[in-house]
Amino acid sequence: MKKLLFVIAAALLIVSCGPSKVATQARKSFDGNWMLNSVTYPNNTGIFDVTLFNDASAACFKGSTWTFVSNNNQGNYSVVGADCTAGERYFNWAVDEENSTAGSFDFLLKPTDSKHKSTTGNQGFRLNLVSLSETSMIWEQTVTLEGKPFVIRMNFTKI
Repeated sequence: MKKLLFVIAAALLIVSCGPSKVATQARKSFDGNWMLNSVTYPNNTGIFDVTLFNDASAACFKGSTWTFVSNNNQGNYSVVGADCTAGERYFNWAVDEENSTAGSFDFLLKPTDSKHKSTTGNQGFRLNLVSLSETSMIWEQTVTLEGKPFVIRMNFTKI
């Protein structure tokens, strides 16, 4: 009887520690190839010189292709543009359900080398996964500009 209770308790612990059905579905929706169509700055006007992911200007990311692999949370992207350092970049990613609010998740992206070893001392970027479907995805990153929140929105479509 004690063994049965132990097995049941262990099973409940394993189930309760796993990702939720919503987070699992979000990870599966990421799977595949995406194109970053636009980078916008909602509720802001003017011209901004924004560098994304400490890598390249936002203009270099327009039209970039991204690959996400959900079974190992790895991926890569390639920037484009005449005045851009073209080439493939690598990252690890995760959907952070612990900091989620009403259907919105944080998305974590950590730059890596081609062997998926951190290139930034295990530092990365936290973005808000505003929406995700089988065909489109929107990320937002909030930074500070002149002491005020400044939102960077990235719009993707699945290719």
